[in-house]
Amino acid sequence: MTRIRLCLLILCAVLTSAPPAQAQQGVDIATPEGLPAIGKWMLTAKGVPSDWLGEIYRGKNLREPINVIIIDKGAASVEDAKARLLAAAARAGYPVRFGHSAGYQGFIGGQLHAQLPQGRDDAFSNDIFEMSNNHGRIFGPHALEQGYLFTGAFSREEVDPFRDPPHQYGSFNRARDDFTQRLDRSTSFKVSGFVALGNALIDDPKLTTGDHDGMAVVVRVGR
Repeated sequence: MTRIRLCLLILCAVLTSAPPAQAQQGVDIATPEGLPAIGKWMLTAKGVPSDWLGEIYRGKNLREPINVIIIDKGAASVEDAKARLLAAAARAGYPVRFGHSAGYQGFIGGQLHAQLPQGRDDAFSNDIFEMSNNHGRIFGPHALEQGYLFTGAFSREEVDPFRDPPHQYGSFNRARDDFTQRLDRSTSFKVSGFVALGNALIDDPKLTTGDHDGMAVVVRVGR
C-alpha cells in the first residue's frame, strides 16, 4: 500500500467518524450577530435532535428547539455562572425537580455542553412531574469575551392520568415565556430581547416544532 493511499484511508476514517459536535454544522446551526454559533435543537446523548420522547403531534414527530438564551456578565467563573443560574431559577419558581428525562446536550460555539441540572432524572420545573408543568434543561456555560452564555430548551407537558400516554406535549412558547418572565420579575436576570434562531418547522412533511415561533428569548444579568 502506498503512503498516499494510506493517508487517504486515514483521512476518510477521520471524516466519517466525526464527533457529534462537528455533525451539527450547516442547517442545524444558527449564527446570531454578536453571539457564538448556537445549535438549533436540544440534542440527545448521541448528539441527535431530541424528539420529545417520540411524541407524535398532529401526525408528525416533534423536534425540541432551543428557545432561551441566557447571558451572565457578572459571573466570576464557570462554576459561579452555574451557581448563579441555579439560584435564580429556584427563586423564579423553577427549582430542580426529579421525574424528567435527562442526559441532553446543547451546541454552543463549536462545543457540546451537557445539561443543567445534572441529576439522573432532573430538570428545571415549575411543578411536580405528576402535574401539568413547564420544564426545561439549560446548556453551558460557554465563555464569552466578557461573561458566559447558556442556552435552554423549555416545554410544557399536559398531564392527565386517565389518558394514554398521561404526559403529552402542550407548548414550547408557553414554557419559554413563563420561565423567562418569572426570571425577569423575581431575579436580576432580565429579559432583554429576542433572537431568531430559524428553528420553527412549519412545512416539513414529517417533523414539527408545535407552536414554536423560531425565536429565543434573551435574558441578561450583570453584577
